[in-house]
Amino acid sequence: MIGGILSGLGLVLVVAAVLVAGVLLWLAGAYNGLVKLRNRYRNAFAQIDVQLKRRHDLIPNLVETAKGYMKHERETLEAVIAARNAAESARSGISPDDAGRMQSLMAAESGLGSVLGRLFALSEAYPELKANQNMMQLSEELTSTENKVSFARQAYNDAVTTYNTKIESFPTNLIAGAFNFTRAVLFEVATAEERERVEVKFD
Repeated sequence: MIGGILSGLGLVLVVAAVLVAGVLLWLAGAYNGLVKLRNRYRNAFAQIDVQLKRRHDLIPNLVETAKGYMKHERETLEAVIAARNAAESARSGISPDDAGRMQSLMAAESGLGSVLGRLFALSEAYPELKANQNMMQLSEELTSTENKVSFARQAYNDAVTTYNTKIESFPTNLIAGAFNFTRAVLFEVATAEERERVEVKFD
């Protein structure tokens, strides 16, 4: 009889150990899955950051070239540089995990897109500027960079959506809450001007 009790107890312990091991394996898998998704959207943001830096680096040369032709548009040229500096400052050292700074970056980039659009609209009145080889090359590079920003932003938003869906879904949300996995912010277009995209191509 004692042997039967011990045998039954041993079976219960084995089942309990299997269940505990299963739960621990699931917890580890869920946690590692969240880490993987978080790293994916962080990496996707790094690709946006590279393209934004390139955009910011092109703008001073663009303004310098335009300055020689657009002497009466000083206010617009200064606004472009001010918006570029604000966007560069917002981008500097940013983490996509910081929702507040991400909102600031989106607002700064939208402001920059708006004043760039105004600059290129005004440049239509300066045929010599449009024909300038340096200006044409810079505008082509900026157009290419704008396209890369757009693609990188889409990849980032896709990664963020997948991550946010995972941390909000049961039962993974229990792990997310316990280990401080917080919602990530989509990189959204904040103004109607940027939705229309900056046209920087000279014909």
